[in-house]
Amino acid sequence: MTTKDAYIQHLDEARGGLEALLPRVDIHKQIYPGWTLKQLLDHIAGWDDAVIASLRAHMDGLTPGTPAARGINYYNAETVSTRESLDYEHSLHEWHASRKLLKETIRSLAEEKLTQPLTLPWGHAGTISQVVEIFAHHEKEHTADILRWLEDPDRPIPDSQA
Repeated sequence: MTTKDAYIQHLDEARGGLEALLPRVDIHKQIYPGWTLKQLLDHIAGWDDAVIASLRAHMDGLTPGTPAARGINYYNAETVSTRESLDYEHSLHEWHASRKLLKETIRSLAEEKLTQPLTLPWGHAGTISQVVEIFAHHEKEHTADILRWLEDPDRPIPDSQA
């Protein structure tokens, strides 16, 4: 298995856990205060978009913008608010499409770029391996939160770190 394949497999495994829960989630109920499943999907798609931009800049030898330079919480709110007018189906489609594009971007990276440091969406230097690990872990955290929430879906989870 190539390094790229391993990265994609790791992302797919994390995504698969979350995706398996989607049919069990009432899309009208809040999972987190103010966030239904739609907002959660918008949030994750927004981070995929930011990583894609970083990887594309890395591919071209450029320094990317840092969309999360104002902080993670600010960027999280922004990714959700910019997709506010989308309906659930459109958000679900974007969630799938952004991950597909992220995987295509990883596949298109030159081998030497895989180990070179790059600027991450929040402005720090890191590696593609770190990005993949952070984002796989991020989705696994949301999956764990949803599993916990499904035990009492009338009470949003107030203490998530995801």
